[in-house]
Amino acid sequence: MSEIIKNLRSELISNSDEKTKLSGERFFKEKIRLYGIKSAVVGKISNDFFKLIQDKNKSSIILLCEELWKSQIMEESFVACDWSYKIKKQYEPSDFKVFEKWVDTYINNWASCDTLCNHTVGTIVEMYPELISGLKKWARSENRWVKRGSAVSLIVPARRGQFLADIFEIADILHSDKDDMVQKGYGWMLKAASQAHQKEVFDYVIRKKTTMPRTALRYAIEKMPSELKIIAMAK
Repeated sequence: MSEIIKNLRSELISNSDEKTKLSGERFFKEKIRLYGIKSAVVGKISNDFFKLIQDKNKSSIILLCEELWKSQIMEESFVACDWSYKIKKQYEPSDFKVFEKWVDTYINNWASCDTLCNHTVGTIVEMYPELISGLKKWARSENRWVKRGSAVSLIVPARRGQFLADIFEIADILHSDKDDMVQKGYGWMLKAASQAHQKEVFDYVIRKKTTMPRTALRYAIEKMPSELKIIAMAK
């Protein structure tokens, strides 16, 4: 184990708190591992330690992130997400496979999934739009977090009005998924898309409303005017 990881873990442990740990565990249905550190503190520690490695090459930083993912401790996953996002200017299309491995192998909760996918994965897809075909493959995975990741990776681009046709295609693939984490994920993606394309998303929801899970539907229309919500929610 590298000296950087060893020292980082010592710093995280020294900032852990049992009350914060117990409070954090209540947010998840899944069994998770936590030190119990407030997110702002994790962010500061992550930033401080990144300054010590920022001159390393991309491959070295990726390997450090991988070591953090392996621990399955949530705060370490947040540091891995942060560090992988901080090297975004160095992303190449081939890095998508690395991030795909992390989602499929290490992620076991919605917070780690959303943090990695909203930022790291979403950014590389924006940089290299051809990679969106990879997200469509994710949507057909057996892994609930990979499926959720296919949708939540597009949250930030969706808010900017990007990838609307692809968003609808991914929503179609995920449409009848029974997993509430997946339903919430693609509903959130549609909600984000509605900020730039309200009419198109509303029309999509109306076409699908008789078969779309109510959880996904509620998320999708959350930002819409009340009169549109009433129409969408009507039986």
